[in-house]
Amino acid sequence: MSVNPQIEASWLSVLQDEFQKPYFSELKNFLVEEKRRFAVYPAGNKMFEAFNRTPFDNVKVVLLGQDPYHGYGQAEGLCFSVPDGVRMPPSLINILKELQDDLGYPFPKSGHLGKWADQGVLLLNATLSVRNGQAGSHQNHGWEIFTDEIIKQLSIRKTGLVFILWGSYAISKKKLIDLSRHHVLETVHPSPLSAHRGFFGCRHFSKTNALLATPIDWQL
Repeated sequence: MSVNPQIEASWLSVLQDEFQKPYFSELKNFLVEEKRRFAVYPAGNKMFEAFNRTPFDNVKVVLLGQDPYHGYGQAEGLCFSVPDGVRMPPSLINILKELQDDLGYPFPKSGHLGKWADQGVLLLNATLSVRNGQAGSHQNHGWEIFTDEIIKQLSIRKTGLVFILWGSYAISKKKLIDLSRHHVLETVHPSPLSAHRGFFGCRHFSKTNALLATPIDWQL
């Protein structure tokens, strides 16, 4: 990672100060050592994919995940998304089942969510990297400081965003959002362990569109 990571210009303007802070330098050193010893996902050129696909000026919706997928070929820098041709993880399958039930779209053949990102849905993980096969392995090394600041800046600088928070971890970030300026939709995580306790039937896709002046085309 360079002094200023390769990140879209409007995000660089917002986050410039973060890249100069000691915690970010420590994070870069940690990642260099991790990459020396282990396979790390996503690939370096995809680590900031969410920002490059969804410029700050275009953000309308924030969908918050926790960690990138830790299996080979899965993580692509967009939370919950996998590249075309990659088998869908269980949580993503449940997300797309809810989309089908909510809006009546056919179940998609691909789990790649780039179409959402290109329309202003920031697919943000709280931690932007992970060690192969070890979920949570890059938590508490600085990424959360960085992504918390992103949520704060979105809350301060924009109005009328829809924050979609699935699961207790994502819901814990609600304290960073000015609820007088933005909308929050929250429910349990789409994991098979919890999806039947309120994720199915939450209708967050249609509810999001009802809150936006220009709706998202969620069909994949």
